[in-house]
Amino acid sequence: MKAAKMVQLAPKKTRWSLSMVMLTALALMFLFPIGYGVFLSFMPFDTYASGQIGFSLENYVYAFTQMNFPLYLLNTAIVSVAVTVLSLTVSICAAYAFSRIEFKGRELLFWLVVATLMVPGHISLIPNYLNMAKVGLLDSYWTLILPSIASGFVTFFLRQYFKGIPKAMDEAAWIDGANHLQVLWKVIVPMARPAIAAMALFTFLGEWNSYIWPLIATDSEEVRTLQIALSRLYASAADDGMVNWPLVMAGATLTMLPTLLCFKLVEKHLVRGIAMGALK
Repeated sequence: MKAAKMVQLAPKKTRWSLSMVMLTALALMFLFPIGYGVFLSFMPFDTYASGQIGFSLENYVYAFTQMNFPLYLLNTAIVSVAVTVLSLTVSICAAYAFSRIEFKGRELLFWLVVATLMVPGHISLIPNYLNMAKVGLLDSYWTLILPSIASGFVTFFLRQYFKGIPKAMDEAAWIDGANHLQVLWKVIVPMARPAIAAMALFTFLGEWNSYIWPLIATDSEEVRTLQIALSRLYASAADDGMVNWPLVMAGATLTMLPTLLCFKLVEKHLVRGIAMGALK
């Protein structure tokens, strides 16, 4: 009997081992370019050009001192955090209204919000630019923040998640004398924390990696973001006909590190939020 069980279990273990090998190989294929880029960022340009291997921090020193990366990092952090907080606040309120409050035209308004997902983002560049110019907000933090506050995707995702929360929780809060605002922030938001964390990460990463709109809407160095700095770093590294890839990789590593930290902070909530949101 024991021998028969071992024979039956062997194929499952073999399949599991093959799956682990394949997943490990895919993970290494994905991580190799990132690891190589980080490794390259520590090489002096002369060593890189001669095909040798060396170690130095001169690329990071140059990025911080000559390219003023700390200012760009600060600008990008301010804009990304502000957009994330404001966008989540607006989307949470809208999702609560669409999922919990009965009013005339609710479904029509919701599907109009969903319809915005089919509009390419580049179409709104010129209208946003003209609107910001009319109110005198170009070349400021506000011009980078305001056009990104409303998000149809975040509203849609949170609305679907909120609909899965039992309404009995709302009714218990109503009995205790709570109003809509109290029900939202004391009942719904704590229960939807995984979904909110997932949307916060997606919003933050999207704004952190934004390039076209900051390039169009800003002119001064005081408000420009990290992606603009990275493109300027590449341009300066290619002046002599040969690209200084170690310097470019140092800038890319500095750009990537904050996003990895944010992912690590919300990793658990991210996986849970996406899984539960998909089920709902």
